[in-house]
Amino acid sequence: MTMEAGSRQEERVPGRVWTVRLAPHGRPSAGAVTLSCSRPACADQRFPDGAAAGRKAAVGHVNMHLAHIRTSGGPRREAWCACRAADCAWHTPDPAVRRREAPPTAATSRCGGPVVLTVYADRAGRLWRIAETCARCAAATPGCRALDTAPPPAQVDRAAGERVTAPEPPAGSAGDRVAPVFSDRLPSPAGDAPPVPATEAAPVPRARVAPPGTAAGRGNQRGKIAQRIVPPDLQPDALRLELTDLGDAFRAYQQRTEPDLVLLAELHERKARAFALWADVSGDSALRHEARRAEKAAQTTLDMHHNRTGSPGGGPAAPERLLTPKQATHARTVLEYVRTQAPGPEPEVRLAVLMLTLRAARAGTGNITGQDLTGWLQGDAEHVLESLVAADWLRLPATVTEALASQPEDPTAITVPALLPEQPRPFDFGKTSRARISGWAQKAVGDRKIRKSRLGAATRLLALYTAAHARADGTLAGPENGELPLEQAALFCGVSPGEIADHAELLVAADWLTEVDTGGGTLRGRLTERVLPLGGLVS
Repeated sequence: MTMEAGSRQEERVPGRVWTVRLAPHGRPSAGAVTLSCSRPACADQRFPDGAAAGRKAAVGHVNMHLAHIRTSGGPRREAWCACRAADCAWHTPDPAVRRREAPPTAATSRCGGPVVLTVYADRAGRLWRIAETCARCAAATPGCRALDTAPPPAQVDRAAGERVTAPEPPAGSAGDRVAPVFSDRLPSPAGDAPPVPATEAAPVPRARVAPPGTAAGRGNQRGKIAQRIVPPDLQPDALRLELTDLGDAFRAYQQRTEPDLVLLAELHERKARAFALWADVSGDSALRHEARRAEKAAQTTLDMHHNRTGSPGGGPAAPERLLTPKQATHARTVLEYVRTQAPGPEPEVRLAVLMLTLRAARAGTGNITGQDLTGWLQGDAEHVLESLVAADWLRLPATVTEALASQPEDPTAITVPALLPEQPRPFDFGKTSRARISGWAQKAVGDRKIRKSRLGAATRLLALYTAAHARADGTLAGPENGELPLEQAALFCGVSPGEIADHAELLVAADWLTEVDTGGGTLRGRLTERVLPLGGLVS
């Protein structure tokens, strides 16, 4: 039903959402991608030349939708917030929190402001979303841009009995009231709250213009550090400027493509000094606690840098290592666990068990996507998963086919019964070490040259095994810094000792190993300079 503005609400319609997605097509090593759009009239497109061409086409497809929406009238003021209809999932990342919260009401909903047309693109360049949302959800969604705002609602001239559009207030007029449609002033689609008259809407504030040259005038993120707003009247001025510059420096560091632990440690040291002075000035004990945390973070970052480079005394810098010596020891523990506990001798099974164990090492549960599985196992993914499920080593909430089709935004939850908390714990590392070791294994298994050479599971396992059993200079070493037994390497890779030489030669061709020798029942060789950062730092 259509109501008069100022006393009743207009009829509400669901907010429109269009989703454009890029997904791998076929084997990930082939590089082909598929472009799909949620609009039924848009057919899927395949791009065999790689993700760059697909991304360019996806951006053009999104721009086409935006042009069509704008020419057809833009965002609709009578639309429900599409993000609210999705339980505000686009800017509330923890689903457990959303389940525990009570259903949103007009008084407590995060939604608010006029309806806007937004576009969102994820950082990986795989997902684009166009939606009609409220202004508050648009502002709370990272990476979301508001392109257009719905016009104000029409009002009724009661004297003339005609429906007219409310004029926009002149710039600078104070106290003018309009009746915009606020999504938090309306009942939810399920009707869980009564409508509130539009006459109760607060006056729309004018945009605040910061004086030229001030921190606020240079960007919205200025004057903020560690989720704290730097007070504009904070004294002394040197402290306020230092906190503002530090916030900018931390945000700039987050945009770097490569880490610089020395720079990060310096930023933490500056933060510790600045927060300690801020605590002295304000008397806030929470700021002093934050200063102590920054001091510990600076020291931890420097220790990590020294462990990676192997030069704590300031000597010649060595290549940065992905794992510390302690994390490398934990990684070898995981490899030994896989060697003895894998439910099958096939290399593909052992590779899957290794990667899934690293995902579920802490709690017996984890998340995977179809892209993960096909990247590890290539064309054998379905057969290997079925064998692990049949052996009850792995449990899935859906079918194997559905797991292989899962996308990054909706991964498949896995359970490894042997790693559940009620079982004896085979590993004693924390969640940070688990993530580091898992990332290290992913880099080794998915190495660019190994992937380009289409090497099989046994060769990938040998690459991982040699990386875990290498000294700081890259030479292979076995238990207690001795030579690496050929038989142990063969058992881990699921091949015979005589086949190790063939797989080692493949790694030599892929620029992974050099100086390889398998005589005398041992595997000798050295990691190349290219993969030295993956070395496990055998002590």
